[in-house]
Amino acid sequence: MNKDLERIVLSEKEIAQMVKSAAAWLDEKFKNADTPPLAISVLKGSVFFYCDVVRAMQTSVQLDFMTVSSYGNAAESSGVPKIVMDLAASVYDRDVILVEDIVDSGHTLSRMKDLILGRGAKSFTVVTLFDKPSRRKLPIQADYSCCEIGDEFIVGYGLDYAQQYRSLPYVGILKREIYEKK
Repeated sequence: MNKDLERIVLSEKEIAQMVKSAAAWLDEKFKNADTPPLAISVLKGSVFFYCDVVRAMQTSVQLDFMTVSSYGNAAESSGVPKIVMDLAASVYDRDVILVEDIVDSGHTLSRMKDLILGRGAKSFTVVTLFDKPSRRKLPIQADYSCCEIGDEFIVGYGLDYAQQYRSLPYVGILKREIYEKK
């Protein structure tokens, strides 16, 4: 275990099972789709989960990526998500799957939903690895959530603090003294 973590909350094995469950749920939802859905990863946090989920799916999907930032190097969301890199593909008249690492305050998810539906998407489905309802500022939720967590600051498997810890193969709680340094 990384020395900066209090404890591990999800092992590699537990993550793999959650990925399989999320992929199966998406396969069921889109089994009768006329065209392949567009699966979007919000970089950088969701990239590991996204890749694992779309590879585990039996349903064909088109891939695309966006970068949306609301944290920077802080431990708290700014509440104002900024699109840093936009999609290459059109979402018009498409079923869109947004694959997220975590739904926290709801600001990013709300911004993404408004943006995608505003561009004419046929549907907008959200799958997230983690849901943190205790921190929700807006009344929005994912369609499928693998795991609900409390108000801990977690890192690993794509989740970061100041661009560190993303490559850990598990998810753990970051020690408070790491992100409360002044």
